[in-house]
Amino acid sequence: MVLEYKFKSLNRLFNNYSLKQKPYILVKPVIIFMVYQPLEDSLLLMKYIDKYSKGSVLDIGTGSGVLAVEAAKNAETVVGVDIDEKAIKYCKKNVKDEKIRFFKGNLFKDVKGKFDLIVFNPPYLPKDKEDKDIAHCGGKHGYEVVERFIREVGDYLEPDGKVLLLFSSLTNKEKVDGFVKENLLGFELLEEKSFFFEKLYVYLLWKSEILVELEKRFEKIKFLERGHRGMLFTGKFDGKKVAIKVKNPESEAIERIGNERNWLERLNNRGIGPKLLVKEKEYFAYRFVEGEFILDFLGRACKRDIVKVITAVFEQLFVLDKLGVNKEEMHHPVKHVIVGKNLKVTLLDFERCHRSLKPKNVTQFCQFVCLKKVSELLKKKKIKISMKKMIKSAKMYKGEMSEESLEGILENIK
Repeated sequence: MVLEYKFKSLNRLFNNYSLKQKPYILVKPVIIFMVYQPLEDSLLLMKYIDKYSKGSVLDIGTGSGVLAVEAAKNAETVVGVDIDEKAIKYCKKNVKDEKIRFFKGNLFKDVKGKFDLIVFNPPYLPKDKEDKDIAHCGGKHGYEVVERFIREVGDYLEPDGKVLLLFSSLTNKEKVDGFVKENLLGFELLEEKSFFFEKLYVYLLWKSEILVELEKRFEKIKFLERGHRGMLFTGKFDGKKVAIKVKNPESEAIERIGNERNWLERLNNRGIGPKLLVKEKEYFAYRFVEGEFILDFLGRACKRDIVKVITAVFEQLFVLDKLGVNKEEMHHPVKHVIVGKNLKVTLLDFERCHRSLKPKNVTQFCQFVCLKKVSELLKKKKIKISMKKMIKSAKMYKGEMSEESLEGILENIK
């Protein structure tokens, strides 16, 4: 494809590029081979470049370089990156400004340092068999490239830096909003504009207060999982991998982060739960637990190892029962039990943990092993559980929480 810019287009595309203002900038109105043509999306972003550009600016997917040139008016340095080698060759040949440096790269690959402003006009359309242009396709659903950008942008943004991001309604706005929240970024919709069958959105992003705070303690913070009450991230603390938990901003639950932090600290003394390393009011961090979730383990392991692990789970839950502590959710602990190296069992997620005169951790786990899906997995490993016998054993345990009644439960899984 060959795109030709005529002189008439220059007033529309480069109306802010006065040679009197910048006599050393020249964007030639020549034929451009395979370079993304600045259209409505670029022009929409350009409106906000002047306001937010300062210090160091990174222009991802720079294309013909028009946004990089605009940013150079107020910035001290500008870096333009594009995956298309032809676009980079064009920019190096036709954009003459010593402030601007262009190089080929895929998003943040090979990018060094942090920036005061990062600009991204991404490929945001869903995959189309008829259109294989990398300047248009944002992935199978249209949002994959934007998702990757949002997950990585924090590593290259100054604490008070800003991001200008443009995307389309065809990209799925709800998905993009979710990516922004998951990565602890604040955002503002600067402009929404309709073009034919789609809407274009310009977002201003920045690091939230909690993200700035976390970055003072941890390195390489990455989103891992969103729960109903909390959000989980991974990071590096003193060179070791940790899990970091903060409140889900959409949750109405009160003091769940503090509750889990406090219980985890107490239960660590009993050898239960992952090792708590950092405790603050708004978040806490514990040593990351490598391993498999219990259902994955049951589907893979041999009978002997399964019996050892299930026994270990029951023994930890027995300790909780004797302490008068209810963990909750042990009737469906698919993401609450990790089996690690040497069959080490770690219980996770204590945000609903509370004192109870009638704790039911062991009896809830009895329900779990009797579930059809679980019992079928165990049956394949020659572990046959009689639901009738398990119910009887659980009732005896409920009447008297003793080592003898616990042993009666364990007899059902041997």
